[in-house]
Amino acid sequence: MDKDKRKLTEKEIKRKDRFEKLSSEMQQKGYKIKNMTIATQQAKYLGFLIMMPFMAFVFWMYYTVNGFDLDCISWGYAVALPLSIVCIVILHEFIHGITWCLFAKNHFHSIDFGIIWSSIAPYCTCSEPLKKWQYLLGTAMPTLVLGGGAAVAAVVTNQLLLFFLAEYIILSGSGDSLMVLKGMLYHADKQENVYCDHPYECGFVIFEK
Repeated sequence: MDKDKRKLTEKEIKRKDRFEKLSSEMQQKGYKIKNMTIATQQAKYLGFLIMMPFMAFVFWMYYTVNGFDLDCISWGYAVALPLSIVCIVILHEFIHGITWCLFAKNHFHSIDFGIIWSSIAPYCTCSEPLKKWQYLLGTAMPTLVLGGGAAVAAVVTNQLLLFFLAEYIILSGSGDSLMVLKGMLYHADKQENVYCDHPYECGFVIFEK
């Protein structure tokens, strides 16, 4: 984790303080903490490997149905593609927040958005513990909705720009997919468990008893 150490922002320090208070309260109730964080660089590599089959499947679908007409690429793509990516990044984080706030008792008061400027990485985090399926659904939802929707739309409409965007969305969801996989593969022998975003690291923690 040494390479991932960085100076925390004011918002992250506040989330860290709230998380430490929550952890103390949960431990007093008999919960133990299971750390499910992962190094940022490791998340990128492993996440990329996880998403490669999905990206290959979308490529195969589009090529099988439409082929590739690269002649349609124009200078307009140079403008439309980056603008679309900016919109997608915003939508991606917003979908995280919308999904989690539906399950959180304090709704949007438990949701926080921001950007880690050192790596120019936007994020959305939920400070409230959620049930396993609620947390993992909120983690996966942007890739499912945006990636799946763009892929289907690209194949149906034969729009190469949508195909590029679908592949980007799937690739950009690699970190989320890794977290979902970690959560799904973890089977606790405890009767009670809730999942909560880590306040400033990549991943989450599980409170279980």
